[in-house]
Amino acid sequence: MRKIGTIDSAVGRKCFVYWNLHKKCFSVKALDGENKGRVIAHADKVHVESCQFKVSQAGRLRVLKDKCKNVHAGIVGVLRDSAPDSALDMVGVTYNPYKYDSFVQADRPSVPIERASYASLNKNERPIVAASII
Repeated sequence: MRKIGTIDSAVGRKCFVYWNLHKKCFSVKALDGENKGRVIAHADKVHVESCQFKVSQAGRLRVLKDKCKNVHAGIVGVLRDSAPDSALDMVGVTYNPYKYDSFVQADRPSVPIERASYASLNKNERPIVAASII
């Protein structure tokens, strides 16, 4: 079995971050380098810069049809080891495939979120994703 690294080993790399339903933490999948396409870390807290919030509509439709969740949504960006000093005006972000077709502001679900300069993901906070919207 391949050993999964710590979040520190992924800092500075372009990654896809998603909530892992089985492990109850965030999974970090590399989008470049020798481990491209592989999960390289699991973490309870993740900092991501230059974010794109991605939802595969085909995956979402599969969830709606089968009533069984799958990995079809997450955040693409560059991993950081801490929040930048410029991380101000954070808003909560949420996604529920049964309610929305994209990530949305938690307190204003009619406002879709596609990009953010920074996102903080923390499994112990509600909402678990906060973003500095561009």
